Amino acid sequence: MTGRQSNKLPNNLPQLQNLIKRDSQSYVDEFLQQHRHFQSNVEIFKLQPDKANRELAELVMFLSQVAHCYKQQLSTFPRLLSELLLSYHTVMEPGLRMTFCKALILLRNKDLIDPTGLLELFFELLRCHDKLLRKTLYTHIVTDIKGINAKHKNNKVNTTLQNFMYTMLRDSNPIAAKISLDVMVELYRRNIWNDAKTVNVITTACFSKVTKILVGGMKFFLGKDEDEKNESDSESENEGRSARDLKMSYSTGKKTTKNKKKLEKAMKVLKKHKKKKKPEVFNFSAIHLIHDPQDFSEKLLKQLESSKERFEVKIMMMELISRLVGIHELFLFNFYPFIQRFLQPHQREVTKILLCAAQASHQLVPPEIIEPVIMTIANNFVTDRNSGEVMTVGINAIKEVAGRCPLAINEDLLQDLAQYKTHKDKNVMMSARGLIQLFRNLNPQLLHKKDRGRPTEASTEATIKDYGELEAKDYIPGAEVLEVEENKEEEEDEDGWESASISDDDEDGEWIDVHHSSDEDAGEVAEKLQSIPAEERKAKAAAVSGSRLLTQDDFRKIRLAQMAKEVNAAPGKGQKRKMADSDNEEEKGDLLTLRDIEKLHKKPKSDKETRLATAMAGRTDRKEFVRKRTKLNPHASTSNKEKRRTKNFMMMRHSQNVRTKGKRSFREKQLALQAALLKKKKQYK
Repeated sequence: MTGRQSNKLPNNLPQLQNLIKRDSQSYVDEFLQQHRHFQSNVEIFKLQPDKANRELAELVMFLSQVAHCYKQQLSTFPRLLSELLLSYHTVMEPGLRMTFCKALILLRNKDLIDPTGLLELFFELLRCHDKLLRKTLYTHIVTDIKGINAKHKNNKVNTTLQNFMYTMLRDSNPIAAKISLDVMVELYRRNIWNDAKTVNVITTACFSKVTKILVGGMKFFLGKDEDEKNESDSESENEGRSARDLKMSYSTGKKTTKNKKKLEKAMKVLKKHKKKKKPEVFNFSAIHLIHDPQDFSEKLLKQLESSKERFEVKIMMMELISRLVGIHELFLFNFYPFIQRFLQPHQREVTKILLCAAQASHQLVPPEIIEPVIMTIANNFVTDRNSGEVMTVGINAIKEVAGRCPLAINEDLLQDLAQYKTHKDKNVMMSARGLIQLFRNLNPQLLHKKDRGRPTEASTEATIKDYGELEAKDYIPGAEVLEVEENKEEEEDEDGWESASISDDDEDGEWIDVHHSSDEDAGEVAEKLQSIPAEERKAKAAAVSGSRLLTQDDFRKIRLAQMAKEVNAAPGKGQKRKMADSDNEEEKGDLLTLRDIEKLHKKPKSDKETRLATAMAGRTDRKEFVRKRTKLNPHASTSNKEKRRTKNFMMMRHSQNVRTKGKRSFREKQLALQAALLKKKKQYK
């Protein structure tokens, strides 16, 4: 009888829900009955909002499931649920509160509620001390905003929600503010709210009094974008000579040591030009969207100077300030003396602080501001009383700072650091050679003459710019080769058939050295460049740049000529004995990494504790192979014979056995050894 009673429609809500979804018009009366029942339960709930009400929860889920079938009758149902949650969410029973939220999410999925009001309500509910509810609301908020902007950007809703989140970040409840920040960060990473307004709202989190919100905001600016594109190293490029062309020209020519060295140097230059030509990928694009980075960095520095946070949080502030200064080339002169206080070898996380000092350096900072930082690093790190790793880190840091601000290092200090090229520690030696190689390209005149290496045409043409100097040219550098190339091509057109014909002398079957055409072009271009004086080059380049439109082939010829300048020696300069170039020098991008500071060319030697721990970890358990000495009685003492073995010799030296032991004959020793071996054999049986 009970089963039949439970099958009646007014009491069986799941069955009624199923029937209404199939044919809503046939069950209007049953629905209205349940709706009146719901209204009466709501009045009861208002009298005791802190009590659990299972019947009300079931009715709410039932009405939300069939709301799309009776839109007119349930037009006020979503607003009623929102008002109940807004009024009683702090005192409601957690299960009932979760049911109300799930019902609203269901109504939103059926597009029966405006998203703006619902999302604002959910942000208010983030203040509740219910972890499961906050997680559910966070997931829905992110998913709903993603769905709103799926087809196109809904700027009206986005602007309203962003303004509301700006107030939520300043909320007195730290949990609600932190989740609001997490929502904005997640939407930015999913490329939904990736505009400047979102980024500038998140900047306010970097000044929060709550440490979690402060750290979350700084991690957003210091973290990498998830959708970073992988760089492709394809060599199928039509511009200029490829590595395959260089190797082909070497393989078809004469195999000499000189040609092999030329090939290696040409490959290095080609690799460097390819890196220059690649489009720059910004991993930290959020930093570029800040409206006023100068004001933002000044406020961060002021907060850092008076901060009482943990040291790890201060390090994050330093990293963010240094990246802002380096990327936007800001003037923040008080930051360098602040960092200078921490530049000690014993300082915790000193490599990160050195990284901040290098990242905050750029060419617009006056050299007298950066020079004390370099001198502090040199005095505290690059001294013989420190270990090789400390000296290596110091030289690497000086190299990175000087590479961004070349005028900040003086000639005496640079030449002193260059002396470490013969240091006994390989890491120090390679770091010093890297510094020398850097200034061979930037300013060779600061180095000793023996450290400058063989000058190339590019290095002789390079000029040292003063502070704030800009070099504006009214011509395209390298355009002087175009007219020469055109004349050469005309000559080839006139007698092309004659030069390409094969003479009768070559029909004897011998091998002929075939040279690549681009190899000949590069050689002739280099020779003609060297034959033209510098002033005539500039005049010809200006005339060519102003008289014609350059095509892609013209730019290709210009690139070949500029690459040849970096390979060929300067006119009148022979081959000199030079120091080996560091092969792993890479083009620096916008940002540095810790590897640039901590780069060690040789693996550091392990200490005794590390070696011992490694040896013990590699040993297997040998207890089963050890002879077990067991006694019948574990508490029994040792025998007199065992005691004699461990007794001090000075106590036994006058014993008769000891005195006569050395006087035994060979036969006595033989018998004693035989008895000992037999006894040992019996023990192992």
